[in-house]
Amino acid sequence: MTQAPQTAANGFPMHDLDSAPDASKPLLEKSQKAFGRLPGLHRVMSESPQHLEAYQTLHRLFTETAFDADEMTVVWQTINVEHECHYCVPAHTGIAKAMKVDDAIVQALRDETPLPSAKLEALRTFTLQMLRQRGDVTGAQMQAFLDAGYGHRAVLDVVLGLAQKVMSNYMNHVAETPLDAPVQPLAWTRKGPPIAA
Repeated sequence: MTQAPQTAANGFPMHDLDSAPDASKPLLEKSQKAFGRLPGLHRVMSESPQHLEAYQTLHRLFTETAFDADEMTVVWQTINVEHECHYCVPAHTGIAKAMKVDDAIVQALRDETPLPSAKLEALRTFTLQMLRQRGDVTGAQMQAFLDAGYGHRAVLDVVLGLAQKVMSNYMNHVAETPLDAPVQPLAWTRKGPPIAA
């Protein structure tokens, strides 16, 4: 007999391979293979196979954009920090380290302090503008992004990153997903007022 799954806040199930809905089991197997464990994020998402599949698909697609590891990290962590996601900021700190992103970039994103290059700073600024203005950026904001060396594809790829992170950040807020043991030392809380964009 299958045991009831562990639960997160508000009664959200945290499934494993035994308790997950049938359609989520192959998706969780993919997570297990990729991470060597089942991230709590995926365990909660698996209650809705469609949610988990959409998240995994958006993640894969975002990693296939023209952004390099530093730029992907800037987009992901800018959104995670702006949304104050207690789960995703530490998780993406660990992911950034695994992707060999410079610690100076990782720390500047966590602390909302200046990034080490003007181009990365322009990417963070534009990502924040897109998020805070719900995509309704001004012509001057768009031009500043293009002048920094990005093209129209990058604009669309920032939107893709936003779509992915809204799924995880919002879900982690409502479920209060507990931090996975490997990233507990990387726990994060915002230290001051949000950075200007």
